[in-house]
Amino acid sequence: MSSTPETITTPIPERPLHKNEQLKAGSNFLRGDILRDLADGSTGAVTEESTQLMKFHGVYQQDDRDVRNQRRKEGREKAFIFMARVRTPGGVVQPAQWLELDQLADSHANGTLKLTTRQSFQFHGVVKGDLRPLIRQVNVAAQLNTRGACGDINRGVMCNPNPDQSALHRQVWPIMKAVSDHLLPRTRTYHELWVDDTLVDGGEPEDEPIYGRSYLPRKFKIVFAVPPSNDVDVYGHDLGFIAIADASGQNLLGFNVTVGGGLGMSHNQIETFPRLADVLGFCTPDQVVDVAEKVVTVQRDYGDRVDRKFARFKYTIANRGLSWFRQELERRLGYQLPAPRRFEFTHSSDRYGWTEGENGHAHFTLFIQSGRVKDTADYKLKTALREIARVHRGDFRLSANQNLIIANVSPAERPRIEALLREHQLDTANRATGLKLNSMSCVALPTCGLALAESERYLPDLVRLLETEIEAAGLRDDAISLRITGCPNGCGRPSLAEIGLVGRSPGKYNLYLGAAFNGSRFNVLYKPSVPTAELAPILGPIFRRYAAERLPDEHFGDFVIRAGYVTPTYTPHDFHEQAKVLKGAEI
Repeated sequence: MSSTPETITTPIPERPLHKNEQLKAGSNFLRGDILRDLADGSTGAVTEESTQLMKFHGVYQQDDRDVRNQRRKEGREKAFIFMARVRTPGGVVQPAQWLELDQLADSHANGTLKLTTRQSFQFHGVVKGDLRPLIRQVNVAAQLNTRGACGDINRGVMCNPNPDQSALHRQVWPIMKAVSDHLLPRTRTYHELWVDDTLVDGGEPEDEPIYGRSYLPRKFKIVFAVPPSNDVDVYGHDLGFIAIADASGQNLLGFNVTVGGGLGMSHNQIETFPRLADVLGFCTPDQVVDVAEKVVTVQRDYGDRVDRKFARFKYTIANRGLSWFRQELERRLGYQLPAPRRFEFTHSSDRYGWTEGENGHAHFTLFIQSGRVKDTADYKLKTALREIARVHRGDFRLSANQNLIIANVSPAERPRIEALLREHQLDTANRATGLKLNSMSCVALPTCGLALAESERYLPDLVRLLETEIEAAGLRDDAISLRITGCPNGCGRPSLAEIGLVGRSPGKYNLYLGAAFNGSRFNVLYKPSVPTAELAPILGPIFRRYAAERLPDEHFGDFVIRAGYVTPTYTPHDFHEQAKVLKGAEI
C-alpha cells in the first residue's frame, strides 16, 4: 500500500530549501552524528543538527530557563536537559507498563510523569547521560517506544477512549493503531541508536517508501473521534477520522474524513493562522489506512519546504484549495470518497467519575490538573496511581484532556480500587468546579524554549482567581472550557477553548473568547496583552451577565457571541452544505 515519492509538479522555488530539508536528506536516514554527540562528555548538550534529528526519535533538547541568566553570569553553559516523549497510540497502556514508566521517571528523569494533550507520556529533566538508558528501558522493560513521537512525520495518533461506548471503541482502536503503525518511519536508525546499542552495517538497503529521504515538510497529526464526544478536537488536526455508527450505535460503518486543521500561529504575523479542518467525505473501515497514507503523500509532495512557518498541511489546503486537494487525493487513491454521513458532536470534555461499561466492567475517569503526575505534601497522586497499577487487571487510558481513565475495572476488583482512591484522597479530585475540570495547559516554562509566559505553573493560580468570580455568579458546576499556553504554537489547543489565554510576554496573555463547547468553532481575540492582575476583573462581569442572561442550555462560548463580546471569524462546519458544494449532490 506504500507510495513511491512522486516528482513535485510545482515550480522549483527561487529561494533555497530550508536548511532542515538539507539536513534530513543528508542524515543517512536520521542518523547524523547523534551517537557521537551523545558520547561527548565535555558538554551537556548536543549540536543543533543532532537536536533536529533527535526529534524524530521522540527527544527534544531543552534547558532549565529558571537558571539560564544566573549560569550566563557565571560563565557556564545552559543547564541542558532533555524531554523524551513516549508513543502510546490512542493513549492505552497496561498497568505493568505504567509501573515501568513510573519507576523510570524517578531513576532517569525529574520524578514526574506528564500526561500530554495528545495522549502520550513525557519525561522531563533528563540529563544527557541518562537519555539512552531511559529510552532503552522504555523499549525493553515497558515494551513502548519514543519512535516517531516528534519530528517531520506523522506523530502519535489520538483516539477517543470512549469508556461509555466500549463496543464502538473496540472497533475503532485497532484501525487507529493500524494507521499509527503504517505511518512509522521504516529506518533501522531508532533501534540502532537507542535499543540495540549497535550500528547495523550492511544488510538490506534502507528505504522510506512513504516519506522519502527528506520525510515531511513539518509535523503531521492524526486523530480519531467518536461522536458525540469530540475530546480529541478533530477540527484542529491535519487529518481526522470521525467514526460513523449504525442506528444502534454499536456497529462501525466507517468514517468521515477531515483535512487541513491546525492550531499554531505566530504573534504579529497575520499570514500565519489557525485553521479548522474541512469535512472531505466518507470512507469505509478497510480504506482508512490507504486514505491516511495518500493524504500524507500529498503533503509530502506539495508542502512548503522553503519556509517552515508555512510548511504545515493546513497551508497546503488553504493555498491550493479543497477542490484541488480532493482531486489529487482521489487520483492517488484510485477511487472517489462519497459524501460525509450525518453525525453530531455535543461536547469536547471528559466524563468524570465512574462509568458503567456494557460488559459489566466499570471505568473511572480521574481529573489530573495539567496532566502532571507527581506527589506533593498533601496529595500523593503518583504514589496512589502506582499502588492502583499494582492491583489493577484492566488498562489505563490517557484522555485527550490530560486526564486518566482507570478502565475495565471488574466488579471483583472495584472495591479495592475505590478504597485506594479514598485512601489517597483521589476520590475528591473530581469535585472541583466545572471550570477547573475543563481546564488545560501546556508545559511552557521553565523547560520549553518557545514559551513567552507561564502556563502549567500559572494555571492553578489562574483557576483559583476565576473560581472566585465563577462561584460568586452561581456557576460553580457549569462546564466552561479554559485553556492556557505559554506561546501561540497551540500545544494546549487554546483556539478551541471558550476562554483561551495565549502567552504574549511574561505575565501578559492574549485573551480569546467564543469557541464552541463541542470543538467546532474557534474563539476570537477579545483583548491583547492582558496582565494577569486584570484577567479576573475582565472576566468577572462577563460571568455574571452570562449567569443572568443565558438561554436554556446555552454554553458560555455561544453566549459571548450572542451578547456581542466577540464576532466569530470561524463558524461551525455544516458538512451537509460543504458536501453539496464539493460533490454537487444533495444529502
